[in-house]
This record gives sequence, structure tokens and C-alpha cells, in this order.
Amino acid sequence: MKINIQAGKLTLTALLLVSLTAVPFSFARGAETAGAAETSGSATVDFLSDYVWRGQTLSEDEGVVQPSVGITFGNFGVNLWANYDVELDEHTETDLTLTYGLSREKLSVEAGYIYYALDGAEDTQEVYLALAFDTFLSPSVTFYYDFDEGDGAFLIASIGHSTGLMEEASLNLGASASVNIDNEVMGLDSKGDSFTDLYNGEVSASISIPLGKNISIEPKIAY
Repeated sequence: MKINIQAGKLTLTALLLVSLTAVPFSFARGAETAGAAETSGSATVDFLSDYVWRGQTLSEDEGVVQPSVGITFGNFGVNLWANYDVELDEHTETDLTLTYGLSREKLSVEAGYIYYALDGAEDTQEVYLALAFDTFLSPSVTFYYDFDEGDGAFLIASIGHSTGLMEEASLNLGASASVNIDNEVMGLDSKGDSFTDLYNGEVSASISIPLGKNISIEPKIAY
């Protein structure tokens, strides 16, 4: 079930049962010469009962297919993601993400840019800064700023834990909470104004099951 909190009002919507199948592959080319940057790539396909983005359900009832491809070169990364709505039988969104990340001891920092190309709505753009800590429950916080249609910010704090299961599978648990900060893309209050308030919370569980060296499948459920 999605929990959506806007301007102090708590709204409960329909049960969200997500069955996600990821088929990632990656390649990594070691440095051929000293100091050469490592290059790697990946691809995934997610099959979900709903497309839920920051607490908003953005799909019809028959589910979505979400392919994604990415490549990294050293600390830089590029990712292309798309959403296909099964009931509408149409492609509804394409996102381009550019990233730059650094790690130092137990702290990882990533800065990025996202372009949201939307069908049926105005395109928009965000920049973000994410901090992740390699410690108990792997806490992370990400600050997004929409400098285009939203003209506001969005903050997500999350925790997670993974534990090994039999035959190299792993159980992944996660939880997150978010705050909207006058971001109009996330909605308006009863007066038609932007607002700052708690927005949504989510808990999830998944099992990563390797099918080979570079392929895995991951069923998932989120509430």
C-alpha cells in the first residue's frame, strides 16, 4: 500500500504488489595501462504491477515494463531509463541521468543531473546530491532540486540491510521517508500553492537470485 502524506493530510491508496524481474549484465575492462579508468556497463528490465514514483502512482492497472541501460567510466556515469505502460500500450517516460561519484573510507558522495522526458506532461530537470554511509543499516540521504517545472526540492532518507541466504541468494530489506519542499511537480495544497511537508514512506523486501555470472532475478514487494 502506498502511503502519501501531503500538506498534513494522510491518504491511503490501493495495495501495491510489485513483482520485479531484473536481468542485469555487466562488463568491466581492467586498466590496460597504469592510471587508466575502469569502464563498466549494465542493463536491467523491471516488470512491476505499478509504477510508483515518490509515492505517486503513475500507471494504469495492468503493470509496467521498465528497461534501463547504463555505463560508467571511472567516477562518471550515464544511465537511460524508460517506462512502458502495458494497459495503455505506450511508452510514457524516458529519463537521462548523468552522475559523478566519490568514495572515501565509509562515506560515498554522488552528484547528478536528471532529465525527465514525459508523455502527457511537461518535461522537467533535477540536480541531486546523495550521501551514503557504509555502516549499520547503510543509511543514505538524497537531496533533489527541480530547477525547471517543480521549482523546488525533495529530500529522501533511507536505510537498508542485506543478508545472505542459501545458494548465494540474498534477502534485501529497505525503508525510506521523504519530505517535499515547495516542489510543484509533487502537487499543490488545497489553496493551489506549493507546500513543504512530509510526503511519503515506503518499506520493501526483495530476494536477489543469481542465475549466472552476470545475470540475476529479483522478485520484490513494496508497501
